[in-house]
Amino acid sequence: MIAKRIERRSEALSELTREQRLNHDTLVAALFRARGEDAVSGRNYSLQALARPEQLGGIDRAVALLSEALSSRQHICIVGDFDADGATSTALLYRCLNAMGAAKVSYLVPNRFEFGYGLTPEIVALAATHKPNLIVTVDNGISSHEGVRAAHAAGIKVLVTDHHLPGAELPEADAIVNPNVPGCAFPSKHLAGVGVIFYVMLALRSRLREEGWFEAQQREVPNLAEFLDLVALGTVADVVPLDHNNRILVAQGIQRIRAGLCCPGILAILTVAGRSPEKLGAADFGFAIGPRLNAAGRLDDMSIGIRCLLCDDAGEAQLLAQELDGLNRERRAIEHSMQADAVRELERMDTSAAAGRSGVCLYQADWHQGVVGIVASRIKDRLHRPVIAFAEASDTEIKGSGRSIPGIHLRDMLDEVATRHPGLLVKFGGHAMAAGLSIDRTEFERFAQAFDDVVAAHMTEEMRQPVIYSDGALLPDQFTVSLAAAIRDAGPWGQAFPEPVFDGVFRVLEQRLVGEKHLKMLLSPGEFSQVMIDAIAFNVDLALWPDQNVQYIRAAYQLDINEWRGRVSPQLIVSYLEPCRADAQAP
Repeated sequence: MIAKRIERRSEALSELTREQRLNHDTLVAALFRARGEDAVSGRNYSLQALARPEQLGGIDRAVALLSEALSSRQHICIVGDFDADGATSTALLYRCLNAMGAAKVSYLVPNRFEFGYGLTPEIVALAATHKPNLIVTVDNGISSHEGVRAAHAAGIKVLVTDHHLPGAELPEADAIVNPNVPGCAFPSKHLAGVGVIFYVMLALRSRLREEGWFEAQQREVPNLAEFLDLVALGTVADVVPLDHNNRILVAQGIQRIRAGLCCPGILAILTVAGRSPEKLGAADFGFAIGPRLNAAGRLDDMSIGIRCLLCDDAGEAQLLAQELDGLNRERRAIEHSMQADAVRELERMDTSAAAGRSGVCLYQADWHQGVVGIVASRIKDRLHRPVIAFAEASDTEIKGSGRSIPGIHLRDMLDEVATRHPGLLVKFGGHAMAAGLSIDRTEFERFAQAFDDVVAAHMTEEMRQPVIYSDGALLPDQFTVSLAAAIRDAGPWGQAFPEPVFDGVFRVLEQRLVGEKHLKMLLSPGEFSQVMIDAIAFNVDLALWPDQNVQYIRAAYQLDINEWRGRVSPQLIVSYLEPCRADAQAP
Protein backbone atom coordinates (compact mmCIF):
# COMPACT_ATOMS: atom_id res chain seq x y z
CA MET A 1 0.00 0.00 0.00
CA ILE A 2 1.31 3.45 -0.89
CA ALA A 3 1.33 5.81 2.08
CA LYS A 4 -0.67 8.95 1.48
CA ARG A 5 -0.09 12.46 2.67
CA ILE A 6 -3.01 14.43 4.10
CA GLU A 7 -2.85 18.11 3.31
CA ARG A 8 -5.28 20.87 4.15
CA ARG A 9 -6.96 22.32 1.09
CA SER A 10 -7.05 25.73 2.78
CA GLU A 11 -7.43 27.28 6.21
CA ALA A 12 -11.00 28.39 5.46
CA LEU A 13 -12.47 26.10 8.13
CA SER A 14 -9.82 26.62 10.78
CA GLU A 15 -10.33 30.38 10.56
CA LEU A 16 -13.96 30.04 11.67
CA THR A 17 -14.99 30.44 15.27
CA ARG A 18 -16.78 27.60 17.02
CA GLU A 19 -20.11 29.36 16.59
CA GLN A 20 -19.45 29.88 12.90
CA ARG A 21 -18.53 26.23 12.45
CA LEU A 22 -21.81 25.16 13.97
CA ASN A 23 -23.73 27.36 11.50
CA HIS A 24 -24.23 25.17 8.45
CA ASP A 25 -24.50 28.05 5.97
CA THR A 26 -21.29 29.62 7.22
CA LEU A 27 -19.46 26.32 7.09
CA VAL A 28 -20.66 25.56 3.55
CA ALA A 29 -19.61 29.06 2.48
CA ALA A 30 -16.11 28.30 3.77
CA LEU A 31 -16.05 25.03 1.81
CA PHE A 32 -16.92 26.94 -1.35
CA ARG A 33 -14.19 29.50 -0.70
CA ALA A 34 -11.69 26.66 -0.30
CA ARG A 35 -12.60 25.63 -3.86
CA GLY A 36 -12.23 29.13 -5.25
CA GLU A 37 -15.96 29.74 -5.50
CA ASP A 38 -18.17 32.45 -4.08
CA ALA A 39 -20.73 30.94 -1.72
CA VAL A 40 -23.57 33.02 -3.17
CA SER A 41 -22.98 33.07 -6.93
CA GLY A 42 -21.36 29.62 -6.85
CA ARG A 43 -24.56 28.14 -5.42
CA ASN A 44 -26.84 29.83 -7.93
CA TYR A 45 -27.98 26.82 -9.95
CA SER A 46 -30.79 28.52 -11.84
CA LEU A 47 -30.92 28.09 -15.61
CA GLN A 48 -30.69 31.87 -15.98
CA ALA A 49 -27.11 31.66 -14.67
CA LEU A 50 -25.97 29.45 -17.57
CA ALA A 51 -23.49 30.80 -20.12
CA ARG A 52 -25.26 31.91 -23.28
CA PRO A 53 -25.31 29.65 -26.37
CA GLU A 54 -24.22 32.46 -28.72
CA GLN A 55 -20.84 32.47 -26.96
CA LEU A 56 -20.00 29.08 -28.48
CA GLY A 57 -17.86 29.44 -31.57
CA GLY A 58 -19.34 27.99 -34.76
CA ILE A 59 -22.83 27.70 -33.33
CA ASP A 60 -24.41 30.06 -35.89
CA ARG A 61 -23.17 27.95 -38.80
CA ALA A 62 -24.25 24.76 -37.00
CA VAL A 63 -27.75 26.11 -36.45
CA ALA A 64 -27.96 27.20 -40.09
CA LEU A 65 -27.14 23.66 -41.22
CA LEU A 66 -29.72 22.12 -38.91
CA SER A 67 -32.40 24.69 -39.73
CA GLU A 68 -31.90 24.04 -43.44
CA ALA A 69 -32.07 20.28 -42.82
CA LEU A 70 -35.39 20.63 -41.00
CA SER A 71 -36.99 23.01 -43.50
CA SER A 72 -35.85 20.88 -46.45
CA ARG A 73 -37.01 17.66 -44.76
CA GLN A 74 -33.54 16.20 -44.99
CA HIS A 75 -32.33 12.97 -43.42
CA ILE A 76 -30.09 13.71 -40.41
CA CYS A 77 -27.83 10.91 -39.21
CA ILE A 78 -26.30 11.13 -35.73
CA VAL A 79 -22.91 9.46 -35.22
CA GLY A 80 -22.18 9.01 -31.54
CA ASP A 81 -19.59 7.46 -29.28
CA PHE A 82 -19.69 4.20 -27.35
CA ASP A 83 -19.57 5.59 -23.81
CA ALA A 84 -22.17 7.13 -21.49
CA ASP A 85 -21.47 10.65 -22.75
CA GLY A 86 -21.89 9.48 -26.33
CA ALA A 87 -25.07 7.57 -25.50
CA THR A 88 -26.70 10.49 -23.71
CA SER A 89 -25.60 12.88 -26.47
CA THR A 90 -27.12 10.65 -29.12
CA ALA A 91 -30.37 10.18 -27.20
CA LEU A 92 -30.68 13.89 -26.47
CA LEU A 93 -30.13 14.97 -30.08
CA TYR A 94 -32.50 12.30 -31.38
CA ARG A 95 -35.24 13.31 -28.95
CA CYS A 96 -34.75 17.04 -29.55
CA LEU A 97 -34.79 16.84 -33.35
CA ASN A 98 -37.93 14.75 -33.29
CA ALA A 99 -39.54 17.17 -30.83
CA MET A 100 -38.70 20.01 -33.22
CA GLY A 101 -40.31 18.27 -36.19
CA ALA A 102 -37.36 16.80 -38.12
CA ALA A 103 -38.55 14.69 -41.04
CA LYS A 104 -36.10 11.82 -40.58
CA VAL A 105 -33.52 11.21 -37.88
CA SER A 106 -31.36 8.12 -37.48
CA TYR A 107 -28.28 7.27 -35.46
CA LEU A 108 -25.21 5.10 -35.70
CA VAL A 109 -22.81 4.27 -32.91
CA PRO A 110 -19.53 2.71 -34.05
CA ASN A 111 -18.97 -0.70 -32.51
CA ARG A 112 -15.52 -0.31 -30.95
CA PHE A 113 -14.48 -3.77 -32.14
CA GLU A 114 -15.47 -3.23 -35.78
CA PHE A 115 -15.10 0.47 -36.53
CA GLY A 116 -13.08 1.99 -33.70
CA TYR A 117 -13.67 5.48 -32.36
CA GLY A 118 -15.19 8.46 -34.12
CA LEU A 119 -16.30 9.33 -37.62
CA THR A 120 -14.13 6.89 -39.55
CA PRO A 121 -14.40 6.34 -43.31
CA GLU A 122 -15.84 2.91 -42.50
CA ILE A 123 -18.70 4.32 -40.42
CA VAL A 124 -19.32 6.94 -43.09
CA ALA A 125 -19.62 4.17 -45.69
CA LEU A 126 -22.18 2.44 -43.48
CA ALA A 127 -24.09 5.67 -42.96
CA ALA A 128 -24.05 6.38 -46.69
CA THR A 129 -26.08 3.24 -47.36
CA HIS A 130 -28.99 5.01 -45.62
CA LYS A 131 -28.53 8.13 -47.78
CA PRO A 132 -28.38 10.88 -45.13
CA ASN A 133 -28.03 14.50 -46.17
CA LEU A 134 -26.30 15.60 -42.98
CA ILE A 135 -24.17 13.77 -40.45
CA VAL A 136 -23.99 15.26 -36.96
CA THR A 137 -21.27 13.89 -34.70
CA VAL A 138 -21.79 14.01 -30.95
CA ASP A 139 -18.94 13.55 -28.45
CA ASN A 140 -16.51 12.85 -31.31
CA GLY A 141 -15.33 14.10 -34.67
CA ILE A 142 -12.74 16.75 -33.82
CA SER A 143 -9.95 14.46 -35.07
CA SER A 144 -11.94 12.74 -37.86
CA HIS A 145 -10.17 14.26 -40.87
CA GLU A 146 -10.49 11.18 -43.09
CA GLY A 147 -14.09 10.57 -42.06
CA VAL A 148 -15.14 14.11 -42.94
CA ARG A 149 -13.43 13.84 -46.32
CA ALA A 150 -15.18 10.52 -46.95
CA ALA A 151 -18.55 12.06 -46.10
CA HIS A 152 -18.01 14.98 -48.46
CA ALA A 153 -16.93 12.58 -51.20
CA ALA A 154 -20.28 10.84 -50.70
CA GLY A 155 -22.14 14.14 -50.93
CA ILE A 156 -22.95 14.30 -47.20
CA LYS A 157 -22.51 17.45 -45.14
CA VAL A 158 -20.94 17.15 -41.69
CA LEU A 159 -21.56 19.04 -38.46
CA VAL A 160 -19.00 18.16 -35.79
CA THR A 161 -20.00 18.68 -32.15
CA ASP A 162 -17.34 17.59 -29.70
CA HIS A 163 -15.52 18.59 -26.54
CA HIS A 164 -12.24 16.71 -26.88
CA LEU A 165 -9.03 18.64 -27.37
CA PRO A 166 -8.34 19.32 -31.05
CA GLY A 167 -5.09 18.59 -32.83
CA ALA A 168 -2.97 21.09 -34.71
CA GLU A 169 -5.44 21.06 -37.61
CA LEU A 170 -9.22 20.87 -37.61
CA PRO A 171 -11.24 18.61 -39.93
CA GLU A 172 -12.81 20.37 -42.91
CA ALA A 173 -16.36 19.94 -41.62
CA ASP A 174 -19.21 22.20 -42.71
CA ALA A 175 -19.44 23.42 -39.12
CA ILE A 176 -17.64 22.67 -35.87
CA VAL A 177 -18.89 23.37 -32.34
CA ASN A 178 -16.34 22.63 -29.63
CA PRO A 179 -15.54 24.96 -26.73
CA ASN A 180 -11.91 23.85 -26.89
CA VAL A 181 -11.32 24.96 -30.47
CA PRO A 182 -8.80 27.85 -30.49
CA GLY A 183 -10.55 31.21 -30.54
CA CYS A 184 -13.81 29.99 -28.99
CA ALA A 185 -14.88 32.50 -26.33
CA PHE A 186 -17.23 30.18 -24.45
CA PRO A 187 -16.46 30.64 -20.73
CA SER A 188 -16.86 26.97 -19.78
CA LYS A 189 -14.26 24.84 -21.52
CA HIS A 190 -15.35 21.75 -19.64
CA LEU A 191 -18.68 20.92 -21.28
CA ALA A 192 -19.17 17.21 -21.89
CA GLY A 193 -20.26 16.12 -25.35
CA VAL A 194 -23.86 16.05 -24.15
CA GLY A 195 -23.48 19.61 -22.87
CA VAL A 196 -22.22 20.80 -26.24
CA ILE A 197 -25.13 19.32 -28.19
CA PHE A 198 -27.59 20.63 -25.57
CA TYR A 199 -26.31 24.13 -26.25
CA VAL A 200 -26.64 23.59 -29.99
CA MET A 201 -30.25 22.55 -29.45
CA LEU A 202 -30.90 25.67 -27.36
CA ALA A 203 -29.62 27.83 -30.21
CA LEU A 204 -31.55 25.85 -32.83
CA ARG A 205 -34.80 26.23 -30.90
CA SER A 206 -34.25 30.00 -30.72
CA ARG A 207 -33.61 30.18 -34.48
CA LEU A 208 -36.67 28.08 -35.32
CA ARG A 209 -38.83 30.14 -33.00
CA GLU A 210 -37.64 33.38 -34.64
CA GLU A 211 -38.39 31.94 -38.08
CA GLY A 212 -41.93 30.93 -37.08
CA TRP A 213 -41.15 27.27 -37.65
CA PHE A 214 -43.19 25.92 -34.76
CA GLU A 215 -46.29 27.92 -35.65
CA ALA A 216 -46.03 26.86 -39.29
CA GLN A 217 -45.73 23.22 -38.23
CA GLN A 218 -48.52 23.62 -35.66
CA ARG A 219 -46.09 22.24 -33.13
CA GLU A 220 -45.49 23.31 -29.54
CA VAL A 221 -42.13 24.84 -28.78
CA PRO A 222 -40.31 22.06 -26.91
CA ASN A 223 -39.19 22.64 -23.34
CA LEU A 224 -35.54 21.61 -23.53
CA ALA A 225 -35.32 21.46 -19.73
CA GLU A 226 -37.08 18.11 -20.14
CA PHE A 227 -33.79 16.70 -21.44
CA LEU A 228 -31.58 17.87 -18.57
CA ASP A 229 -31.69 14.39 -17.02
CA LEU A 230 -29.64 13.19 -19.99
CA VAL A 231 -27.30 16.19 -19.78
CA ALA A 232 -26.65 15.62 -16.08
CA LEU A 233 -26.00 11.91 -16.54
CA GLY A 234 -23.56 12.35 -19.44
CA THR A 235 -21.73 15.21 -17.73
CA VAL A 236 -21.03 13.33 -14.51
CA ALA A 237 -20.38 9.96 -16.17
CA ASP A 238 -17.74 11.51 -18.44
CA VAL A 239 -15.91 12.87 -15.38
CA VAL A 240 -15.50 16.37 -16.81
CA PRO A 241 -14.67 19.14 -14.33
CA LEU A 242 -17.76 20.43 -12.58
CA ASP A 243 -17.25 24.15 -13.06
CA HIS A 244 -20.17 26.40 -12.21
CA ASN A 245 -21.80 26.00 -15.61
CA ASN A 246 -21.65 22.21 -15.47
CA ARG A 247 -22.92 22.20 -11.89
CA ILE A 248 -26.00 24.11 -13.04
CA LEU A 249 -26.67 21.49 -15.71
CA VAL A 250 -26.16 18.63 -13.26
CA ALA A 251 -28.16 20.23 -10.43
CA GLN A 252 -31.09 20.88 -12.75
CA GLY A 253 -31.00 17.31 -14.05
CA ILE A 254 -30.87 15.87 -10.53
CA GLN A 255 -33.80 18.03 -9.52
CA ARG A 256 -35.89 16.69 -12.40
CA ILE A 257 -35.01 13.06 -11.68
CA ARG A 258 -35.82 13.44 -7.99
CA ALA A 259 -39.22 14.78 -9.04
CA GLY A 260 -39.76 11.78 -11.33
CA LEU A 261 -39.50 13.97 -14.45
CA CYS A 262 -37.02 11.91 -16.43
CA CYS A 263 -36.99 9.35 -19.19
CA PRO A 264 -38.15 5.81 -18.32
CA GLY A 265 -34.72 4.42 -19.20
CA ILE A 266 -32.93 6.33 -16.45
CA LEU A 267 -35.60 5.33 -13.93
CA ALA A 268 -35.25 1.70 -15.02
CA ILE A 269 -31.46 1.71 -14.63
CA LEU A 270 -31.81 3.26 -11.18
CA THR A 271 -34.24 0.49 -10.27
CA VAL A 272 -31.93 -2.36 -11.32
CA ALA A 273 -29.08 -0.60 -9.49
CA GLY A 274 -31.16 -0.42 -6.30
CA ARG A 275 -31.03 3.37 -6.14
CA SER A 276 -33.92 5.64 -5.20
CA PRO A 277 -34.67 8.47 -7.68
CA GLU A 278 -35.93 10.64 -4.82
CA LYS A 279 -32.54 10.45 -3.10
CA LEU A 280 -30.39 10.65 -6.22
CA GLY A 281 -27.02 12.37 -5.93
CA ALA A 282 -24.38 13.16 -8.52
CA ALA A 283 -22.35 10.14 -7.39
CA ASP A 284 -25.19 7.84 -8.49
CA PHE A 285 -24.58 8.92 -12.09
CA GLY A 286 -20.94 7.93 -11.81
CA PHE A 287 -21.28 4.72 -9.80
CA ALA A 288 -24.74 3.33 -10.65
CA ILE A 289 -26.02 4.50 -14.05
CA GLY A 290 -22.83 5.35 -15.94
CA PRO A 291 -21.11 1.96 -15.50
CA ARG A 292 -24.18 0.10 -16.71
CA LEU A 293 -24.39 2.22 -19.84
CA ASN A 294 -20.67 1.98 -20.41
CA ALA A 295 -20.78 -1.81 -20.07
CA ALA A 296 -22.81 -1.99 -23.28
CA GLY A 297 -20.16 -0.07 -25.19
CA ARG A 298 -17.33 -2.01 -23.61
CA LEU A 299 -18.64 -5.54 -24.18
CA ASP A 300 -21.36 -5.39 -26.80
CA ASP A 301 -23.00 -2.51 -28.63
CA MET A 302 -23.90 0.88 -27.15
CA SER A 303 -27.11 0.86 -29.17
CA ILE A 304 -28.59 -1.17 -26.28
CA GLY A 305 -27.94 1.73 -23.93
CA ILE A 306 -29.27 4.29 -26.42
CA ARG A 307 -32.43 2.27 -26.95
CA CYS A 308 -32.92 2.26 -23.19
CA LEU A 309 -32.55 6.05 -23.02
CA LEU A 310 -34.90 6.53 -25.97
CA CYS A 311 -37.54 4.08 -24.76
CA ASP A 312 -40.82 5.63 -23.59
CA ASP A 313 -42.39 2.37 -22.44
CA ALA A 314 -41.57 1.59 -18.80
CA GLY A 315 -41.80 -2.17 -19.27
CA GLU A 316 -39.51 -2.26 -22.28
CA ALA A 317 -37.10 0.13 -20.54
CA GLN A 318 -36.94 -2.24 -17.57
CA LEU A 319 -36.01 -5.17 -19.84
CA LEU A 320 -33.26 -3.12 -21.50
CA ALA A 321 -31.99 -1.94 -18.10
CA GLN A 322 -31.79 -5.55 -16.94
CA GLU A 323 -29.77 -6.39 -20.05
CA LEU A 324 -27.41 -3.52 -19.25
CA ASP A 325 -27.14 -4.74 -15.66
CA GLY A 326 -26.19 -8.21 -16.88
CA LEU A 327 -23.51 -6.76 -19.15
CA ASN A 328 -22.16 -4.77 -16.21
CA ARG A 329 -21.88 -7.91 -14.08
CA GLU A 330 -20.03 -9.60 -16.93
CA ARG A 331 -17.77 -6.55 -17.26
CA ARG A 332 -16.92 -6.69 -13.56
CA ALA A 333 -15.98 -10.37 -13.79
CA ILE A 334 -13.71 -9.72 -16.78
CA GLU A 335 -12.20 -6.70 -15.04
CA HIS A 336 -11.39 -8.66 -11.88
CA SER A 337 -9.66 -11.37 -13.91
CA MET A 338 -7.66 -8.85 -15.91
CA GLN A 339 -6.73 -6.89 -12.81
CA ALA A 340 -5.39 -10.06 -11.21
CA ASP A 341 -3.32 -10.66 -14.36
CA ALA A 342 -1.98 -7.12 -14.18
CA VAL A 343 -1.02 -7.46 -10.51
CA ARG A 344 0.80 -10.72 -11.23
CA GLU A 345 2.67 -9.00 -14.07
CA LEU A 346 3.70 -6.19 -11.75
CA GLU A 347 4.93 -8.72 -9.20
CA ARG A 348 7.05 -10.40 -11.90
CA MET A 349 8.74 -7.12 -12.72
CA ASP A 350 12.14 -6.50 -11.21
CA THR A 351 11.50 -4.69 -7.93
CA SER A 352 14.04 -1.94 -8.45
CA ALA A 353 12.88 -1.34 -12.02
CA ALA A 354 9.24 -1.19 -10.97
CA ALA A 355 10.06 1.27 -8.19
CA GLY A 356 11.85 3.52 -10.63
CA ARG A 357 9.14 3.55 -13.29
CA SER A 358 7.35 6.81 -13.87
CA GLY A 359 4.95 5.62 -16.56
CA VAL A 360 3.75 2.00 -16.58
CA CYS A 361 2.57 0.05 -19.64
CA LEU A 362 0.95 -3.38 -19.44
CA TYR A 363 -0.14 -5.73 -22.22
CA GLN A 364 -1.59 -9.21 -22.41
CA ALA A 365 -2.79 -10.80 -25.62
CA ASP A 366 -6.06 -12.15 -24.21
CA TRP A 367 -7.17 -8.99 -22.44
CA HIS A 368 -10.53 -7.51 -23.40
CA GLN A 369 -10.23 -4.33 -25.45
CA GLY A 370 -13.30 -2.80 -23.86
CA VAL A 371 -12.08 -3.17 -20.27
CA VAL A 372 -8.41 -2.14 -20.41
CA GLY A 373 -9.27 1.43 -19.41
CA ILE A 374 -10.79 0.28 -16.13
CA VAL A 375 -7.79 -1.96 -15.45
CA ALA A 376 -5.45 0.97 -16.13
CA SER A 377 -7.42 3.02 -13.62
CA ARG A 378 -7.22 0.33 -10.92
CA ILE A 379 -3.46 -0.16 -11.37
CA LYS A 380 -2.95 3.62 -11.45
CA ASP A 381 -4.65 3.80 -8.06
CA ARG A 382 -2.45 0.99 -6.76
CA LEU A 383 0.87 2.45 -7.97
CA HIS A 384 0.06 6.16 -8.14
CA ARG A 385 1.70 6.31 -11.55
CA PRO A 386 0.27 6.96 -15.03
CA VAL A 387 -0.70 3.57 -16.46
CA ILE A 388 -1.60 2.44 -19.98
CA ALA A 389 -3.10 -1.04 -20.46
CA PHE A 390 -3.13 -2.58 -23.94
CA ALA A 391 -5.23 -5.23 -25.67
CA GLU A 392 -5.16 -6.67 -29.16
CA ALA A 393 -7.14 -4.73 -31.76
CA SER A 394 -6.12 -6.68 -34.87
CA ASP A 395 -3.45 -9.05 -36.11
CA THR A 396 -0.97 -6.19 -36.21
CA GLU A 397 -2.23 -3.45 -33.84
CA ILE A 398 -2.83 -3.15 -30.13
CA LYS A 399 -4.96 -0.47 -28.49
CA GLY A 400 -4.14 1.14 -25.19
CA SER A 401 -6.26 3.01 -22.70
CA GLY A 402 -4.49 5.13 -20.12
CA ARG A 403 -5.23 6.86 -16.83
CA SER A 404 -3.07 9.48 -15.18
CA ILE A 405 -2.37 11.20 -11.87
CA PRO A 406 -2.55 14.90 -10.98
CA GLY A 407 0.19 16.90 -12.64
CA ILE A 408 0.74 14.57 -15.59
CA HIS A 409 -1.35 15.52 -18.64
CA LEU A 410 -1.72 12.18 -20.38
CA ARG A 411 -2.62 13.43 -23.83
CA ASP A 412 0.33 15.84 -23.75
CA MET A 413 2.61 12.95 -22.77
CA LEU A 414 1.43 10.96 -25.80
CA ASP A 415 1.90 14.00 -28.01
CA GLU A 416 5.47 14.31 -26.78
CA VAL A 417 6.13 10.61 -27.41
CA ALA A 418 4.78 11.04 -30.94
CA THR A 419 7.04 14.05 -31.49
CA ARG A 420 10.14 12.30 -30.18
CA HIS A 421 9.39 9.07 -32.06
CA PRO A 422 7.64 9.85 -35.37
CA GLY A 423 5.48 6.98 -36.60
CA LEU A 424 5.50 5.10 -33.28
CA LEU A 425 1.87 5.98 -32.49
CA VAL A 426 -0.68 5.08 -35.14
CA LYS A 427 -3.20 7.45 -33.53
CA PHE A 428 -4.01 8.89 -30.12
CA GLY A 429 -6.30 11.32 -28.33
CA GLY A 430 -7.90 12.15 -25.03
CA HIS A 431 -7.69 14.41 -21.99
CA ALA A 432 -5.37 15.20 -19.10
CA MET A 433 -6.44 12.23 -17.00
CA ALA A 434 -7.51 9.69 -19.63
CA ALA A 435 -6.37 8.95 -23.18
CA GLY A 436 -6.32 6.23 -25.80
CA LEU A 437 -3.90 5.19 -28.51
CA SER A 438 -3.01 2.55 -31.07
CA ILE A 439 0.44 1.18 -31.85
CA ASP A 440 1.92 -1.68 -33.83
CA ARG A 441 2.06 -4.79 -31.67
CA THR A 442 5.79 -5.21 -32.30
CA GLU A 443 6.42 -1.71 -30.92
CA PHE A 444 5.08 -2.31 -27.41
CA GLU A 445 8.46 -2.46 -25.65
CA ARG A 446 9.76 0.59 -27.50
CA PHE A 447 6.62 2.55 -26.69
CA ALA A 448 6.70 1.47 -23.02
CA GLN A 449 10.24 2.80 -22.68
CA ALA A 450 9.44 6.00 -24.57
CA PHE A 451 6.37 6.62 -22.41
CA ASP A 452 8.34 6.03 -19.22
CA ASP A 453 11.06 8.44 -20.39
CA VAL A 454 8.60 11.22 -21.23
CA VAL A 455 6.65 10.89 -17.99
CA ALA A 456 9.88 10.80 -15.97
CA ALA A 457 10.92 14.11 -17.51
CA HIS A 458 7.76 15.75 -16.17
CA MET A 459 7.19 13.97 -12.87
CA THR A 460 8.43 15.62 -9.69
CA GLU A 461 9.09 13.87 -6.39
CA GLU A 462 6.00 15.52 -4.93
CA MET A 463 3.84 13.91 -7.64
CA ARG A 464 5.05 10.43 -6.70
CA GLN A 465 3.24 10.40 -3.36
CA PRO A 466 -0.54 10.59 -3.45
CA VAL A 467 -2.06 13.47 -1.55
CA ILE A 468 -5.46 13.61 0.10
CA TYR A 469 -6.71 17.15 0.33
CA SER A 470 -8.72 17.75 3.47
CA ASP A 471 -10.99 20.62 4.38
CA GLY A 472 -9.90 20.28 8.01
CA ALA A 473 -11.25 18.65 11.13
CA LEU A 474 -14.83 18.56 12.34
CA LEU A 475 -15.74 19.18 15.96
CA PRO A 476 -17.30 16.22 17.83
CA ASP A 477 -20.71 17.92 17.86
CA GLN A 478 -20.61 18.43 14.08
CA PHE A 479 -21.15 14.74 13.35
CA THR A 480 -24.83 15.26 12.62
CA VAL A 481 -27.35 14.28 9.99
CA SER A 482 -28.27 17.93 9.49
CA LEU A 483 -24.71 18.95 8.59
CA ALA A 484 -24.32 15.94 6.28
CA ALA A 485 -27.55 16.96 4.52
CA ALA A 486 -26.43 20.60 4.25
CA ILE A 487 -23.16 19.54 2.61
CA ARG A 488 -24.94 17.13 0.26
CA ASP A 489 -27.50 19.71 -0.79
CA ALA A 490 -24.84 22.34 -1.49
CA GLY A 491 -23.62 20.20 -4.39
CA PRO A 492 -23.43 18.72 -6.91
CA TRP A 493 -19.88 17.79 -5.99
CA GLY A 494 -17.57 15.97 -8.36
CA GLN A 495 -14.55 16.24 -10.61
CA ALA A 496 -12.54 19.45 -9.92
CA PHE A 497 -15.19 20.47 -7.35
CA PRO A 498 -14.55 17.70 -4.87
CA GLU A 499 -16.94 16.64 -2.18
CA PRO A 500 -15.72 17.90 1.20
CA VAL A 501 -13.23 15.60 2.91
CA PHE A 502 -12.33 16.03 6.56
CA ASP A 503 -9.60 14.48 8.66
CA GLY A 504 -8.99 13.67 12.29
CA VAL A 505 -7.66 11.26 14.88
CA PHE A 506 -10.17 8.72 16.18
CA ARG A 507 -10.26 6.10 18.89
CA VAL A 508 -11.29 2.75 17.40
CA LEU A 509 -13.99 1.21 19.58
CA GLU A 510 -14.97 -1.60 17.22
CA GLN A 511 -13.78 -2.92 13.88
CA ARG A 512 -14.92 -5.83 11.73
CA LEU A 513 -15.18 -6.88 8.09
CA VAL A 514 -18.48 -6.70 6.24
CA GLY A 515 -19.11 -7.82 2.68
CA GLU A 516 -15.74 -9.64 2.80
CA LYS A 517 -13.60 -6.55 2.04
CA HIS A 518 -15.14 -3.51 3.75
CA LEU A 519 -14.06 -2.38 7.22
CA LYS A 520 -16.94 -1.38 9.49
CA MET A 521 -15.88 0.64 12.53
CA LEU A 522 -17.27 2.43 15.55
CA LEU A 523 -15.15 5.51 16.20
CA SER A 524 -14.86 8.22 18.78
CA PRO A 525 -13.33 11.59 17.78
CA GLY A 526 -10.63 12.46 20.28
CA GLU A 527 -9.26 10.62 23.25
CA PHE A 528 -11.86 11.75 25.77
CA SER A 529 -14.92 12.39 23.58
CA GLN A 530 -18.18 10.68 24.48
CA VAL A 531 -19.35 10.92 20.86
CA MET A 532 -19.48 7.64 18.95
CA ILE A 533 -20.05 7.42 15.20
CA ASP A 534 -20.28 4.61 12.67
CA ALA A 535 -17.72 4.54 9.87
CA ILE A 536 -16.97 2.35 6.90
CA ALA A 537 -13.87 2.03 4.70
CA PHE A 538 -14.52 0.26 1.41
CA ASN A 539 -12.15 -2.25 -0.21
CA VAL A 540 -9.51 -2.21 2.48
CA ASP A 541 -6.19 -4.04 2.22
CA LEU A 542 -7.05 -7.35 3.87
CA ALA A 543 -3.39 -7.87 4.74
CA LEU A 544 -3.62 -4.84 7.05
CA TRP A 545 -7.23 -4.69 8.24
CA PRO A 546 -8.90 -5.49 10.51
CA ASP A 547 -6.16 -5.16 13.12
CA GLN A 548 -7.40 -5.46 16.68
CA ASN A 549 -4.09 -4.06 17.96
CA VAL A 550 -4.84 -0.67 16.43
CA GLN A 551 -6.45 1.61 19.00
CA TYR A 552 -6.17 4.96 17.16
CA ILE A 553 -6.29 5.93 13.52
CA ARG A 554 -5.80 9.07 11.51
CA ALA A 555 -8.55 9.11 8.91
CA ALA A 556 -9.69 11.15 5.95
CA TYR A 557 -13.44 10.89 5.52
CA GLN A 558 -16.68 12.26 4.15
CA LEU A 559 -19.66 12.97 6.38
CA ASP A 560 -22.57 10.91 5.09
CA ILE A 561 -26.07 9.81 6.03
CA ASN A 562 -26.84 6.15 6.71
CA GLU A 563 -30.44 4.93 6.41
CA TRP A 564 -31.12 1.44 7.70
CA ARG A 565 -34.50 -0.03 8.60
CA GLY A 566 -36.04 3.37 9.11
CA ARG A 567 -33.19 4.68 11.27
CA VAL A 568 -31.30 7.71 9.95
CA SER A 569 -27.87 8.43 11.42
CA PRO A 570 -24.60 10.12 10.48
CA GLN A 571 -21.84 7.93 9.09
CA LEU A 572 -18.26 8.49 8.01
CA ILE A 573 -17.12 7.21 4.61
CA VAL A 574 -13.41 6.68 5.24
CA SER A 575 -11.24 7.15 2.16
CA TYR A 576 -7.91 6.69 3.96
CA LEU A 577 -6.83 5.42 7.35
CA GLU A 578 -3.55 4.70 9.06
CA PRO A 579 -2.66 3.68 12.61
CA CYS A 580 -1.41 6.51 14.80
CA ARG A 581 -0.77 7.53 18.40
CA ALA A 582 -3.48 9.04 20.52
CA ASP A 583 -1.63 12.36 20.59
CA ALA A 584 -1.05 12.51 16.82
CA GLN A 585 -1.29 16.01 15.46
CA ALA A 586 -3.29 17.30 12.51
CA PRO A 587 -1.42 17.74 9.22
